[in-house]
Amino acid sequence: MEFLIGGLAACGAGIFTNPLEVVKTRMQLQGELQARGQHAIHYRNSFHAIKTIVKTDGILAIQNGLVPALWYQLIMNGIRLGSYQVMLNVDLTKDKHGNISFVKSIAAGALAGCLGASIGSPFYMIKTHMQSKAAQQIAVGHQHPHESMLHGMRSVFRDHGFTGLWRGVSAAIPRVMVGSATQLSSFSTSKEYITRLHVFPSESWMNTFCATLCSALTVTFFMTPFDVVSTRMYNQGTDVHGKGLRYNNVVDCFVKIFRTEGLWGFYKGWGPSFLRLAPHTVLSLMIWDRLRVFYKSFQLNKVKDV
Repeated sequence: MEFLIGGLAACGAGIFTNPLEVVKTRMQLQGELQARGQHAIHYRNSFHAIKTIVKTDGILAIQNGLVPALWYQLIMNGIRLGSYQVMLNVDLTKDKHGNISFVKSIAAGALAGCLGASIGSPFYMIKTHMQSKAAQQIAVGHQHPHESMLHGMRSVFRDHGFTGLWRGVSAAIPRVMVGSATQLSSFSTSKEYITRLHVFPSESWMNTFCATLCSALTVTFFMTPFDVVSTRMYNQGTDVHGKGLRYNNVVDCFVKIFRTEGLWGFYKGWGPSFLRLAPHTVLSLMIWDRLRVFYKSFQLNKVKDV
């Protein structure tokens, strides 16, 4: 049940934040391996990007990749949040005094993220391909001709076999490990600290809300460089042998971005990343927390009835 609750919470948030995921993906691919001032700027900021996409590709384009995105959220976050909650339930994240340990929370969040990212990787790859797909005049990055999630998976499988579906997972694992570790550890410790202050009643949703805001700021700062690298690795074109045309591996991607685009290259799309991560973090963790409260209440009432 913990895994289902985590997955449903993430899907609920994903429906609302997918347009910003589309914007973030395109801005991260804009000017790929080109110095500032030497490439066309189709998307100046989040709002201009949404306006440009709607005007050129149509209003439905802002939800490109929604189906694989929701499958990814269900599987990845179901495993990530579910396994993290299991670790919380068995007190693996607490110190000898029974308090939340920040270090143990980071380790638990990283492990949970690694598991989720590994299994959900094929859906994230197809999502990235579909979100970057655009009309020629505003296209950025390599363009993949996927017509749907299933069409994309069949195409990749036909051309590169089963392992081709996991291309880019080497970049996804550190991305989600860093994001998950910072998100869940900052959320857990922030919520415990805020609850101890007794500003709100112990079961108030305001404790959760304040903790999610702290978590959103933290995860955006630490995860964005890994997110940029992950997007580039997933979206790059491949040769007939399935080898990437731009980057050999994660380290090569980091080095090439730094050499050509500078430090700022790792924070491309930071604005839409935060605008996406903030509501996604707030919504997913709020829904996750409230669903767990509801489930525990349901279980208690069921016991009383018996």
